[in-house]
Amino acid sequence: MQYYNQDTYIYLDGDFVKATDAGIDLFGQSLHYGYGAFEGLRAYGTHHGTRIFKAEEHFTRLQRSCEAINLPYLWNNQVLIEKSYALLETNNLRSAYIRPLVFSGSNMHLTSAKDAHIMIAAWEWGPYLGQNLLRVCTSKIQRLHPKSFQIEAKVSGQYINAILASSEAIREGFDEALMLDHDGFLAQASSENLFIEKDFKLYTPPLGNIFPGITRQTVIELCKSLNIEVIEKKLTVQDVHEADSAFLCGTAAEIIGIKEVDGIMYEEDWEHTIGASIQRKYKKLVLEEENYEVII
Repeated sequence: MQYYNQDTYIYLDGDFVKATDAGIDLFGQSLHYGYGAFEGLRAYGTHHGTRIFKAEEHFTRLQRSCEAINLPYLWNNQVLIEKSYALLETNNLRSAYIRPLVFSGSNMHLTSAKDAHIMIAAWEWGPYLGQNLLRVCTSKIQRLHPKSFQIEAKVSGQYINAILASSEAIREGFDEALMLDHDGFLAQASSENLFIEKDFKLYTPPLGNIFPGITRQTVIELCKSLNIEVIEKKLTVQDVHEADSAFLCGTAAEIIGIKEVDGIMYEEDWEHTIGASIQRKYKKLVLEEENYEVII
């Protein structure tokens, strides 16, 4: 997929520059060691104009991610939100995926960065995992141990772990991978959070060994508004095999149902599941077809 062309602009350290002219620091820790932090946001074309969903929450998390790895964060989040809207307008985008990236300056030592830069790009991108129900498998690649990494931060280098898991799944003919934590419990997919449905309740792995997704929290809030019980508990592979249905969620993927896990098909018709109801409600929410405050 081509993410930009000769007329595409990005936001870089206070200026809008052509992506083809931005250049790259070949001696930066971000390139050599994955020492950077990023975010993923979505803008939607609504009846009220273009709206970035939960922009403040995403940029706040970007700041926390940088602080977690001692990467300087030098920017005002409200200004960055304004620049994100300006970037969409500059590139004539109404619905888009937005990628802010904070990266370090030149430094070949394994020491905390003294300076940092920010880049924001945007492009048209449909749901990351597509629109069809997913075939997923349990991965041999484990989720990173929380004592070895800041797993609640969205750090560039840690996504090698996700690349290995998702690539393994695709090689074996699946769409996505489910990753276990260091204790053998289900954590999440390579870059999405997991929910399963059993006996008209939703279950999801608790915080601690997972990435605390903003979409995950939105799902929990939507369930509260709909009087759907959500239980956060450690889940086993057997739990997901014996569930009535399951789905993944994340900003890039949005909400997408699972058809089968490890070759075991779910018998429940997806359209009649809690996940499908949440999927429809989420779409109305991001398109501002329903008022967020009223729903939540």
